[in-house]
Amino acid sequence: MNLEYRHLLDSHFAPESRVWIYQSSRLVTLNEAMAVEDLLNDFTAKWLSHGVPVKGAGYLFFGQFIILMADEKATGVSGCSTDSSVRLIKDIEQRFGVNMFDRTTLAFVAKDKVQLLPLSQIQYAFDNRFIDSHTLYFNNLVQTKAELENNWLIPIKDSWLSKKITVNV
Repeated sequence: MNLEYRHLLDSHFAPESRVWIYQSSRLVTLNEAMAVEDLLNDFTAKWLSHGVPVKGAGYLFFGQFIILMADEKATGVSGCSTDSSVRLIKDIEQRFGVNMFDRTTLAFVAKDKVQLLPLSQIQYAFDNRFIDSHTLYFNNLVQTKAELENNWLIPIKDSWLSKKITVNV
């Protein structure tokens, strides 16, 4: 699995650009991925904040993560413009039968693919060696482009999850 995604991010966006990450409850098919990318491109081309175009970009990474990015150095993102992006994601949920708002299911790279685990099963997965402290975790809590580049895909030991897991020696 190729985990290099940084080079796909628009280099013309400031490091402080805001990002929102939505994780799909399943891998989307190739046809769905093409349709989602079309929806993202159409949305970001028309994204407005108080009538002013937002410098925005949308990405579908690893067939499972939608990332919206707005460079607020160009135009600030208002509540209404954020609401419009949420409506887009809800539309994608309905069209493709996926859940994009479940924050209790976490994503990891295991066995060379994205694996989803409910938060309630993290200790079990750790105890049974499905994951370990070096397993890569998708930290969907990142909020800026710089954080996306440096802190999105991190080992569990470097994330907030390390405090949730009890290591039995």
